Amino acid sequence: MHIIVGLGNPGREYARTRHNVGFDVIDVLSEKLNIPVNKSAMHGLTGSGFVGGEKVLLVKPQTYMNLSGQCVSELVSFYKPDMADLMVVYDDIDLPLGKVRLRASGSAGTHNGMRSIIGLLGRQDFPRLRVGVGGRPEGWELADWVLSSYATKEERETQFEAFLRAAQTVEDWVRHGFDSAMRTANAPR
Repeated sequence: MHIIVGLGNPGREYARTRHNVGFDVIDVLSEKLNIPVNKSAMHGLTGSGFVGGEKVLLVKPQTYMNLSGQCVSELVSFYKPDMADLMVVYDDIDLPLGKVRLRASGSAGTHNGMRSIIGLLGRQDFPRLRVGVGGRPEGWELADWVLSSYATKEERETQFEAFLRAAQTVEDWVRHGFDSAMRTANAPR
């Protein structure tokens, strides 16, 4: 089983903000793969289905971002996946707007949701897919920046293209493995 967790904050006020990239990618996957994400379980909304004969679980934690590890640790305790079969999708302020980057493992960096996950799992050896939201402009507080919406039509189009690329990367990962997914994530735009 492959578990794909998209990080975000629950609630309408956070929808389509920079910090909810993970939810947006899960929404694209849900629609593309015809897997509704509407079952409440383990502090998250989940949906399960099959991709290329592989069972997948799509997850949107329903705790706030800083407590994302609660949902993920419960999923890992229950399903006991190989850590290489757990992928977390989230926003990254250190990547340019629309850039997608896949890694097999690593630290949380500046992301509090990933800090929560790594802290509760006690390990960081699982794939993560980061989607760039751009750096905080001068004069902005970080929290205000990541909770802001995309200001222009061009920004919204750039991010939607990134969501599509991220969803394709996840699908390639499930169907063909990590190396194939890496090529998809790194392909020229």
